[in-house]
Amino acid sequence: MKKLLAAASILALSTMPGWAEAVKIGVITTLSGPPGYIGEQVRDAIALAVEQGGGKLGGVEVELVVEDDGLNPGNGRQIAEKFVNDQGIKILTGIVFSNVAGAVVPDVVDNGAFYLSSNAAPSNLAGAGCNENYFVVSWQNDSLHEATGAAAKSLGYKKAVALAPNYQAGKDAIAGFKRLFEGEVEEIYTQLDQTDFASEMARIRAAAPEVVFQFHPGGLGIAFLKQYQQAGLLGQIPMVLSEPSVDGVILNAVGEAGVGVKATTHWNEDFDNDASKAFVAAWRAKHGDRPITYYAQQAWDTAQLIGSALSKATPDDADAFRTALRAADFASTRGDFKFGANQHPVQSWYMVDIVAGPNGKPQAVTKDKLRDMVGDVYADQCKM
Repeated sequence: MKKLLAAASILALSTMPGWAEAVKIGVITTLSGPPGYIGEQVRDAIALAVEQGGGKLGGVEVELVVEDDGLNPGNGRQIAEKFVNDQGIKILTGIVFSNVAGAVVPDVVDNGAFYLSSNAAPSNLAGAGCNENYFVVSWQNDSLHEATGAAAKSLGYKKAVALAPNYQAGKDAIAGFKRLFEGEVEEIYTQLDQTDFASEMARIRAAAPEVVFQFHPGGLGIAFLKQYQQAGLLGQIPMVLSEPSVDGVILNAVGEAGVGVKATTHWNEDFDNDASKAFVAAWRAKHGDRPITYYAQQAWDTAQLIGSALSKATPDDADAFRTALRAADFASTRGDFKFGANQHPVQSWYMVDIVAGPNGKPQAVTKDKLRDMVGDVYADQCKM
């Protein structure tokens, strides 16, 4: 497996008492194939946070060790075993897809290391399968789509077609959408590597719903939106989508096919708080030729959380490090943020409109707050 070392990472002595050498952070993410840009955003945002800290997080020297899981759960597990057992890495993050997370996270935490999710957060790890060494900085999988269901309901729709890939995050997506939509929903499951959606377009046309919800991250989302427009459905049946289906890279790729879509998010580039402005400015200065995505924002926040904990404790002192993580003592780009009982986010959700920007390319504009400081439905099943 190709090993990538972030340029911002260094191995050196820390000036803080109690630190003998740099703290290694293992980043397992998807860097190849159509969804590879997602992993690049994750990797580069964490590296940027380290660079902004002068090679440190929380005043502690860190080294990022980055590897590509290839969207393969087996690869992810092998990388994690190497990180934890061979290299003694105690902090891991970066996984994009829930099928990889499901294979990796239990082994990581069972071996005494910490896993901090910057993206994937499957339902089975949020409830009875929760663990004191497992923290989620993004959202629980259902939660972001619950917001979309609430948005579709608020817009007056009562009949929907919901589509998602047939894996854990896809199932969580449709379950979350249905939970707060509360209307009639026809479910269609696609394949995780699918790029031709002709049969799905025919099924949507035949079903004649009032609205379409679809969750297809990365290259899948680009293909779906383009084919939705090509099928003539864009002007006929409106879409209400969750943030992974309208990230900055997708919108840049689909052009006018994205304009007019309504979506939901926990963060947007136009958020007016100091932490978000600092992140956006740093990203534009470093990667001005690339869009900012939610994946990068979540990874940046994950790096800030790690730094807030490292400033107080070493991961070798698991109890102290865990307590420092639970405090969530960092300035989140999304504004208010705290952990619920299952160490998943309690945060707010917003409606966004996808409009044509000044350069003619689609962009998300934040509108109304949909849900104020809510957690996830699995928290009460978590016993820690």
